Amino acid sequence: MTVRPWFRRPPLAGALALAVAGGALAVAFTSDDAPASAGASTLTVSVDKHGCGAPPARLPSGPVVFEVTDAATTFVTVYLTDPGGARAYAEIRWLGPRHSLPLSASVAAGRYALRCVFSDGPVVTSPPVAVTGSAPDTEPGYRPMTSTDLEQPVTAYRAWVSAALPRLLDAARALDADVARGDLAAARTDWLSAHLAYERLGAAYNSFGDFDDAIDGRPDGLPGGVDDPGWTGFLAIEHTLWHGSTADRVRPLTQKLVSDVTGLIADFPSEDIDSEDLPLRAHEILENALQFQLTGHDDQGSGTTLATLDANVQGTSEVLSLLTPLLNERDPGLVDHLDQALTALRTSLQAASAAGSGGTGGWTAADALDRATRERLDGALGSLLEQLARIPNLLAARNAA
Repeated sequence: MTVRPWFRRPPLAGALALAVAGGALAVAFTSDDAPASAGASTLTVSVDKHGCGAPPARLPSGPVVFEVTDAATTFVTVYLTDPGGARAYAEIRWLGPRHSLPLSASVAAGRYALRCVFSDGPVVTSPPVAVTGSAPDTEPGYRPMTSTDLEQPVTAYRAWVSAALPRLLDAARALDADVARGDLAAARTDWLSAHLAYERLGAAYNSFGDFDDAIDGRPDGLPGGVDDPGWTGFLAIEHTLWHGSTADRVRPLTQKLVSDVTGLIADFPSEDIDSEDLPLRAHEILENALQFQLTGHDDQGSGTTLATLDANVQGTSEVLSLLTPLLNERDPGLVDHLDQALTALRTSLQAASAAGSGGTGGWTAADALDRATRERLDGALGSLLEQLARIPNLLAARNAA
């Protein structure tokens, strides 16, 4: 990644500190680029299933660090919350038995408590801590997510995919009809339209089961590579259309594509979308696009991987729109900035093709980009991925916080 992104300071986390103790991952949130411990003394706290430590009854506002030791025999998640647990201000996601990690935050005047959630069930809270005085750049806290908070976005996403699948089927049938009458020039045009219709559904791919490999699988790892008889779907059709195959050779592939999309439509209502997968897809769609589309890895002859990347950006925007209410509550301004970055990336992709040689559908092949253009696109996508990578943690379920 060649360019570091611009960040606004989110209420949940400004700097994300990761530490590993006994195989456990700890996440401590602070509100500044410098560690929250700057200028603060470290307070030692030992927690077990009988009590979540004994912090001081009073503290001054500003940076505070609790060095938390798990004295129990099981893993524990530790939060700094208000006494009722309505808002959290810092957390250690996992702390291993007999290990220690810092819990850091910058707190305003108010009442706080430590809350311990042990992996085998017990939840205990410390006595309250009264914080007095004033300090700059303190944490406003965040409402802890529960797994049910994501049910509505997932339901909306299922509805969006369900509405889009018939249009995908229409596009696949148009492609098959082109090949059936031997019009391979029309087939190349309609192949791109159909393929992009599928790629815009990128966030749902993990819920398509075996249909995803059948519809859009790569030849990587197949015994016969691009000549393997088991290779089907859009990329296999692309390879035949752009490598001189006759209509008789292409037709079985387009017929199977229609059959597979029809099967997917029938199967999709029974497929599960894990609620916690949706925030992951907001990052993973374009992470895959960086690996397979911007590099040209998936180009089977049409030179349209930049068009695929553009479709992936649209799919990411759809996921982001559904997660916007939850994200705005936890990081005001993040979605607006991501929307601007996604729009800018689409503009750059289209400009790169307009300035290039122009191939299928007017798109320039990734391997035909000049070095400066490729570096600009790589930098923009890398910067965007760094910001999108924040979403899974922002929207991680914290059921017992």
